[in-house]
Amino acid sequence: MSTFKPKFITFDCYGTLTRFQMAETAKKLYADRVAEADMPFFLRQFAAYRLDEVLDQWKPYEQVCKNAIRRTCERWGVKTTDEEMGTFYKAVPTWGPHPDVPAALAKVAKEIPLVIFSNADDSQIMHNVEQLGAPFHKVFTAQQAQAYKPRLRAFEYMLDNLNCNPEEVLHVSSSLRYDLMPASDMGIKNKVFVARGHEPSTPYYGYIEISDLSGLPGVVGL
Repeated sequence: MSTFKPKFITFDCYGTLTRFQMAETAKKLYADRVAEADMPFFLRQFAAYRLDEVLDQWKPYEQVCKNAIRRTCERWGVKTTDEEMGTFYKAVPTWGPHPDVPAALAKVAKEIPLVIFSNADDSQIMHNVEQLGAPFHKVFTAQQAQAYKPRLRAFEYMLDNLNCNPEEVLHVSSSLRYDLMPASDMGIKNKVFVARGHEPSTPYYGYIEISDLSGLPGVVGL
């Protein structure tokens, strides 16, 4: 696989390319209501509720964020406001890339078309993509697909609109639960796990592991 030249390299955006900051935002907002010792599990449950929300029928990402933090706060008996719950969605377009991303993407983009499928709304994603430092052939969103990852419908939408087969792409993500597990189920054999510390490595799903995106050019022989 080290010399595999895909038709497209497909990416998760938030977390993999863009530095995902939901936890930092929640920590700042609720530090006065959640004990420091309890905060790690509070943040873990917030992440779990976000995942639970996207497994349902599609809804706008703003509602995903609000529902997830509302459910978390209810579980913890923490008071919150609609303004606080709206902070998460509003913050997303302001997030920039991980430091290792722009140079690696720019190098790979010279040889292979780059594609994003993101669990985002159309109104958000281009603000983040514009900061990545490389041209993208296509940018797909959950809003367009009317489905969020890890639902297979999301991957079907991406592959159908690229008019390619699963074995023709290389899918890159820092998340097994959202991306690499369902990608494996879809028959995407060529995968890269960017080990950013969000989730533990699970080699069963068959991928190349890199510590950051600077390792990607080497994966495709560049």
